[in-house]
Amino acid sequence: MFRIFREKFLNVVSKIVEREIKEEDISKIFYENYEEFLSADVSIEVLEKIEEDLKNKLKGVKIGRGEIEKLIKNTINETIENILNVGTIDLLKMAENKKPFVIVFFGYNGSGKTTLIAKVAKYLMKREKSVCIAAADTFRAASIEQLEEHCNKISVKLIKQKYGSDPAAVIFDAINYAKINRIHFVLADTAGRMHTNKNLIEEMKKIVRVNKPDLKVLVLDSLIGNDIINQIKFFEEVGIDCFCFTKLDINDKGGNILTACYLFKKPILFLSYGQDYNSLEVYNYKDFSGKFIL
Repeated sequence: MFRIFREKFLNVVSKIVEREIKEEDISKIFYENYEEFLSADVSIEVLEKIEEDLKNKLKGVKIGRGEIEKLIKNTINETIENILNVGTIDLLKMAENKKPFVIVFFGYNGSGKTTLIAKVAKYLMKREKSVCIAAADTFRAASIEQLEEHCNKISVKLIKQKYGSDPAAVIFDAINYAKINRIHFVLADTAGRMHTNKNLIEEMKKIVRVNKPDLKVLVLDSLIGNDIINQIKFFEEVGIDCFCFTKLDINDKGGNILTACYLFKKPILFLSYGQDYNSLEVYNYKDFSGKFIL
């Protein structure tokens, strides 16, 4: 995982080690290799942070050349770990005193949102929590059938209406069903596309206003590069509480995850790998930063 990211940074480390260390040399090397970093989805903001920390660590340091490479790698690794230290959410603890606990999942079409919701349902059921799912994407063709297929496979109750129905009303019905049946969690799927972005964001705001979810989760495709910034800014209008990243099993870059953490500092709830319902991890920044280690 994140092979390209490590390759680009190790290449720069070797160039720094090759010469007598000066502050201006570090800036020059980072500048000359900007396109290399860009190919690993590393944003300019993250790059500047790594460069700044490296300069500060090397300033006035007198060590043998054999130790320079180790110091540079350790500094970059430490910066990455600090960037990824955005916290997580203990979902079970958070939901202890609320029944049902309502989670709404936002994200563009293709982000892996529907599959992720099924994975989260499976995760909760393995921990002896009851779940129902609300099919509140009433816009995209076949979205309800897709979610229904997942629910049948994992034996979860699906609350649905016909296409074109009010998404906020679908979630409202699911919450009432959960109250009557003493269900622990309501997980709500939502539309990832409408006629215009304005329509989409207004629909999301209505969902939040009507149903007052306990947690608002943005599902992000880890393969989208630095367009991740625009996606987060768009959905921030509804007041996102945390992120989930998907498709990590086929991501060999990873720089945009650093960007999301560094710029927005939102907790990360889950990491999703592959299609298997059990391929879901609770976020742990120390474990995850190990995948970037040089």
